[in-house]
Amino acid sequence: MLWHRGSALSEPRTADTLALAAIAPITNGMIVGLGAGKTAARGIAVLAERVNEGDLDIRCVAASQRAEDYARSLGLRIVPFSDLEEIDVLIDGADEVDRDMCVMKGSRGAMTRERILCWASKQTIFMVTADKVAETQIGIDSPLPVAVMEFGLASTREALRHIGISGVLRSDHNGGHFHTDNNNIVLDATLRGDEDLAELASELNDIPGVIDHGLFIDEADVILIEHKNGEIERLER
Repeated sequence: MLWHRGSALSEPRTADTLALAAIAPITNGMIVGLGAGKTAARGIAVLAERVNEGDLDIRCVAASQRAEDYARSLGLRIVPFSDLEEIDVLIDGADEVDRDMCVMKGSRGAMTRERILCWASKQTIFMVTADKVAETQIGIDSPLPVAVMEFGLASTREALRHIGISGVLRSDHNGGHFHTDNNNIVLDATLRGDEDLAELASELNDIPGVIDHGLFIDEADVILIEHKNGEIERLER
C-alpha cells in the first residue's frame, strides 16, 4: 500500500508524510508508546503538533530518557510505564528491516525497553527510510547490538563466541563503555548473513549474561517505508 505526498494524508500541518502515516491510527484516549532514535523522533514531533492543536488527548510512555525528555519538551504528557498493563500503539524507528518484517534495533541502546513496549502494545508501527530495507536479511548492513551485564562480561563473551557472535564493546563520547538507560553495556556484532535469525535470537535469550539484543523477529505489526519519491510503502503482518 502506498501513500503519496499529494494525497489527503499530506494536507495537515506538516510535510512529514512518514510520521503522519505512523500516527494515523492514534485516537483520543489512547496510551501511545514512543520509541528512541531519530526516526521515532519524527513521529513524536508530529504527534505533539496534533496534541498541542487540540486534536488529540492522549498519554505517552517513552522507551528512553532522551525520548521522554524530547516528548515532554514538545508538550506530550508522559506517564510511568510501571503503572500500565498495556499500551494501545507503539510508534518507533528501526536500524534495518527486511520484507519478512524482521527488524533490527539497538543503535540507541534502548532495545530492552523498546521490546517491553512492543510486547505490551496492541499494535506496533515501525518507520524506516528505504535505504534501511535489507535486500536479503537484516544484520548485513547494520551490526547486531547485544546488551549485556558488565558483571561476568568475559564469560558472557565466551558464551557468545560459542554461538558464533563476536562483538566490539560500544564506547561513549568520552571513550568509556557506553551504558544504556538500564546501565547495561552493549556489544556490536557483525553477522555473516546466512544465520537462522529466529534460532540465533533464541540462543541469545538463553545466555544468562545477555539482557537483550537487537533482533525483533516478529514484533512488528506494521512497517512503513519512506521512498525517495515521497511514497510511503506499508508492510503489514
